[in-house]
Amino acid sequence: MVFIAVLIIYLVVLILIGFFAKRGTRTVEDFYIGGRNIGPWVTAISFIAAYFSSVVIIGGGGFGYKFGMSTVWVGAANVLVGCTLAWIILGERVRLFTKRLSAVTVPDFFGERFRSKKVRLFSAIIILIFMIVYNVSILKGMGHIFEVLMDIPYFWGLLISGIIIVFYVAIGGYLAVVWSGLIQGIVMIFGVALLTVMTLKEVGGFTAVHDKLMAMDPGLVYTPGLWGWAGLISFCLIVSFGVWGMPQLIIRFYSIKSTKVLKIGTVVATIGGCMAILPYFNGACARALYPMLSSPDLAIPTLSKNVLSPLGSAILLAGVVAAGMSTFASILIIIASSVVRDIYEKGLGRKLIQSEALKKGRLWSAVIGIISLIVAIKPPALVLVLCAFAWAVIASTTLWPMLVGIYWKGATKTGVITSMAVGCITAILWIAIGNPFGIHGFIPGLSIGLILILIVSKFTHKLPDEHIKRVWGE
Repeated sequence: MVFIAVLIIYLVVLILIGFFAKRGTRTVEDFYIGGRNIGPWVTAISFIAAYFSSVVIIGGGGFGYKFGMSTVWVGAANVLVGCTLAWIILGERVRLFTKRLSAVTVPDFFGERFRSKKVRLFSAIIILIFMIVYNVSILKGMGHIFEVLMDIPYFWGLLISGIIIVFYVAIGGYLAVVWSGLIQGIVMIFGVALLTVMTLKEVGGFTAVHDKLMAMDPGLVYTPGLWGWAGLISFCLIVSFGVWGMPQLIIRFYSIKSTKVLKIGTVVATIGGCMAILPYFNGACARALYPMLSSPDLAIPTLSKNVLSPLGSAILLAGVVAAGMSTFASILIIIASSVVRDIYEKGLGRKLIQSEALKKGRLWSAVIGIISLIVAIKPPALVLVLCAFAWAVIASTTLWPMLVGIYWKGATKTGVITSMAVGCITAILWIAIGNPFGIHGFIPGLSIGLILILIVSKFTHKLPDEHIKRVWGE
């Protein structure tokens, strides 16, 4: 009853946020980026909620269980590279450049910045396909937490969480996403912190964790341990540097009200982001307490069921569901905007008035949500494996065009489309053949993408000077 009461209260609040946000959603820009008028605290905490979803809580715990304490470095990289440096290096320039070009999506920025329909369409299609894969990993995490903590079958856990998300995103758009993200981020941070305190109490402290893991295998304690340097560094880069190309996070910089408040947002995002370390640590503790789990992804749900009170478990359940919902909601907005604005309107040249564009945005939010739910019924891999695959392909496609787009005047549209296509294909093929040498496909995909964007841009036609001056506000 405690679980049910906490969950019902939480879901009702989300539905009310959806209705409230609908009143402030009158234009396409409102629906996709909140009218570029979101404050720093809401932006930063919703950034954290969208970044550290159920993928990090459940999937990070699973990797901590499987590989031990060395995985804590992944969480540390999330904080330094994925939060602090991302806000410092990307925040101000993304806000200024997208405002000058009136861009409301990531492919929209690419299309306007490089004056290329091919760049716009290719990035939109990649985002459409692989964001659905990412959605599946998020839903899988939420399904597992319902399954273990509430004895609700995996399918019904998916359905409960998925339908609520689709509803409030479809009616409230981006405003519903960021305001629910604020609440979800707070609940998530509190829930994971509570689990960590109670887990340490259960296991007997840091020394006891160390001794128990050492007795099993020293590789569970030392770095890089069982994972190896190639695997550890690859994943650190994917889930931290890879964030710089993830549309659901980049879009936060589009929507913040001004560049003046970015410093506040950077501090809040950094402090709140420190919670990313905790799931990996808790997963390693779960290995010390329950070494025979059938799946690493069950580490956090099992831990919370055994070390927390019913109320504490209910809070953690709300935290995991909150984390997953926030990211899932953000992705629905990203995919809907890419389909309607970048493929349908800009790509196919179908003009839509504001009311029609809003209707199609809401419709596609619902359609993509339903597709993701169907695929998630029988997902193909561990939560973090799915997440890393999607992130590797998306980041190999979008990261360099975003960075060079705001820092280098010499990038050409031929260089960008070549980098996108070859980087994306390289990442997919590398993963398909089993990540040779223990190096994830993200590394070769990103490396080749960087080389090509620099070399091809040097030998192809530059964009007109007047366009570059407009982009740079000169």
